[in-house]
Amino acid sequence: MKAIVRTKYGSPDVLELREIGKPDPKEHQVLIKVHAASVNPLDWHILRGKPFLVRLMGFGLLKPKHQILGADIAGRVEAVGKNATQFRIGDEVFGSGMGGFAEYACFREDKLVLKPATMTFEQAAAVPVAGLTALQSLRDHGRIQPGQHVLINGASGGVGTFAVQIAKAFGAEVTGVCSTRNVEMVRSIGADHVIDYTKEDFWRSGKEYDLILDNAAYHSIRKPLRALNPTGTYVLIGGSIACLVQSSILKPLFSKKEGRKITSVMAKVNAPDLAFLKELLETGKVVPVLDRRYSLSEVPQAIRYLEEGHARGKVVITV
Repeated sequence: MKAIVRTKYGSPDVLELREIGKPDPKEHQVLIKVHAASVNPLDWHILRGKPFLVRLMGFGLLKPKHQILGADIAGRVEAVGKNATQFRIGDEVFGSGMGGFAEYACFREDKLVLKPATMTFEQAAAVPVAGLTALQSLRDHGRIQPGQHVLINGASGGVGTFAVQIAKAFGAEVTGVCSTRNVEMVRSIGADHVIDYTKEDFWRSGKEYDLILDNAAYHSIRKPLRALNPTGTYVLIGGSIACLVQSSILKPLFSKKEGRKITSVMAKVNAPDLAFLKELLETGKVVPVLDRRYSLSEVPQAIRYLEEGHARGKVVITV
């Protein structure tokens, strides 16, 4: 099979398209013929091994543990491990693991669900990491409730486009923050209000929100806290390393001093939450926003594009 392989940490230049052996599924895995994958910030962090914390999280200290990247996939089950019971050969599935930038990949069955019949493989592959991050940020960390005022900073990106739609599905009044070129797109996916950050800083508007999801934290987290009501929750998802470090180290102090809850999120892949997203997809409450499509051989270009930070929704790989 063909796969995008790397043997060391580095830029997308270290990625190579190679012919390698097809993997065999372990006991609780299924072998999937990959039809589509998608690119996430997770991929470039693991590719580069930066921040260094990534290496300490089990991805390899000096050299990468995983030669094939790609956490999100959608495809057909080709074979099942001897103790795998959830799927049959021929089932169309989507989910998350590692090794998706290849023609075949082995994923654990408890990190997969059946693909909605009405969705394309590309749409399904766009969902797992970004969709789970948005869902768990809103529901588990933000404790979202109907009628709350929710602000999504970075509403036009991969996580942001899912967060806007999921927040609406929970009955919230949603404000999206994005650049000028994305204002109409963010409004079209359900945002009640849209703030163009090139013209206005949301924390200076005087409005307070019950819940803020920050996908683009490039300022001190003290600034967005100005827009949070006294009992609100600020959820940090993505942004500069400085902000992420500031949040993780200082959030107990900030929470006590400011009287507001501050938390950060790393998505946990599990079948029940994937099934929850599947239901939202099947009912049309959530529709993946796809920006660009690349072929398997173009994975390096796809990662470079995503790293630029201007993607509208998700970047997908058609295998």
